[in-house]
Amino acid sequence: MSGYNPIYLFDLSSRVVIVTGASSGLGRQFAIALHGAGAKVVAIARRKDRLDALAAACPGLETRPVDVSDEQACERLVEDTLATHGRIDGLVNNAGVGAPAPAVSEPLERFRRTLEVNLTAVFNLSRLVAPGMIERGRGSIVNIASVFGLGSAYPLPSAAYSASKAAVINLTRDLAGQWGKRGVRVNAIAPGFFPSEMADEVFTDERANQRITLATPMRRTGGTGELDGALVYLLSDASSFVTGHTLVVDGGWSTH
Repeated sequence: MSGYNPIYLFDLSSRVVIVTGASSGLGRQFAIALHGAGAKVVAIARRKDRLDALAAACPGLETRPVDVSDEQACERLVEDTLATHGRIDGLVNNAGVGAPAPAVSEPLERFRRTLEVNLTAVFNLSRLVAPGMIERGRGSIVNIASVFGLGSAYPLPSAAYSASKAAVINLTRDLAGQWGKRGVRVNAIAPGFFPSEMADEVFTDERANQRITLATPMRRTGGTGELDGALVYLLSDASSFVTGHTLVVDGGWSTH
């Protein structure tokens, strides 16, 4: 077709997207990438000082201090975003917690907290934005899972985190099934090893880093920005017939 350029399928100009856990690591990079792609980004996290720094670095990017485990705060977030922008086109459920801990000594309360942030909050925000998307007949939700949701994290002891991310993957499938005929797509990204606050312990441990590198066919860990393409793809019209899918971005780590 003369004049056809598929690059426009990835255009996010003026789309309103909420990004959770945007104060650092992957979430901060996601907010920056989507802002650069033309989206109207509403970046949320608990740490206001870091959000202020993000807003200063990206003029026009909107930030709000919100704890995703606070149900009422999430309701206000969605209400205020709709009141300000009139719609919500996309949601990136990125906020998460988790630290390695032997199962026999991990406090039950910490296990519950991991599920509350990594799973329950994902369900809650998704169900809050879905009605508006359903009414408009379109919308895209992207949940950030993990390769640890595809199998054991061994030799890292990470039962709570792995369980929560495996649940996110199947939650993604179920919501995709429920809302697909209404025009709302729900997908997930399962990152491998990328620099972030939660992964600091792995990246600063030379032996652990070496083990990961040797177990990854591409012989390296992920770099800043290497998830941006997957995220833009799943939020944009380039993936208009994709739902219920988990896109693995791990340099091949999960192939064995």
